Amino acid sequence: MIKRPTKAALPSTHAGAERSAQASREEAPASNRATRAAERRAAIVEAAMEEFIARGFAATRLDDIAKRAGVAKGTIYLHFKDKESMFEELVRTVIVPVVAKLNALPPPTGSVRDLIEAFAGNFLKEVIGTRRGDLVRLIVAEGPRFPSVADFYYREVVSRGIAGMRALIELGIARGEIREKDLARYPQILVAPAMIAVIWQSLFARHAPLDAQDMLRVHLDLIFGERRTT
Repeated sequence: MIKRPTKAALPSTHAGAERSAQASREEAPASNRATRAAERRAAIVEAAMEEFIARGFAATRLDDIAKRAGVAKGTIYLHFKDKESMFEELVRTVIVPVVAKLNALPPPTGSVRDLIEAFAGNFLKEVIGTRRGDLVRLIVAEGPRFPSVADFYYREVVSRGIAGMRALIELGIARGEIREKDLARYPQILVAPAMIAVIWQSLFARHAPLDAQDMLRVHLDLIFGERRTT
C-alpha cells in the first residue's frame, strides 16, 4: 500500500510566503541606502560645480563643498578620494555626455553639413550661457596650473570630440561636400566657433553680444560653400 505523505512533509506555501516577505524587507533597506547614497553623491557633485565655478579649482575647499551640499566633510571621502577626483566626476557628469552625442550620431541620410550643423547647434545651446560653459572656461583658465586636470579633460572630452569631427570631415571629403582635404588634419578648425563663443561669452558679451549660431552658419559656409537658395 502506498503511503501518503504526511501533512508536515508537504511544501508549506505559508512558510514560502514568509521567507519571501522577509527577503523583501531585507532588500528594501539596502535599496533605500543605495538611493540615499546616490542622492548624496549627486548633491556633492552639484555643490562642487558651484564652488569650482565661484572660487576656481585652486581656491575651492572640501569644507565649502560639504557645507553647500549639506553633508559632513567625512561623507565626501566616502565618494571621492580628493578634490581632483571630484572634479573629474564633474566633467564626466556634465560635459562628457554632450560630446558623446557626436560619436553616437547615426550615418547621415542627408548632407554632412546638416549633421554637423545640428550637432554644433545643440552643443552651443547646451554650453553657451550654461554652467557647462562656466566649467569649460574654468579649465581653460586653470588648466596650465593643473596639468593633470587638463590631461584628464583632453582624454575624456577633447580627444573624443576631435575624433568625431575628423570622421565627419573625412566623410564630407569622400562625398565631395568638402573640397579642402587638409581640413581632416585640423578638425579643431571645425569646432573653433564653439570655443570662441564660450570664451567670448564670459569676457566680451557685455560689450559686443555674439550671435554664436549665425557665426557657426558663416563658418560652415566657408567650409562647405554657401547654401543654395531656390
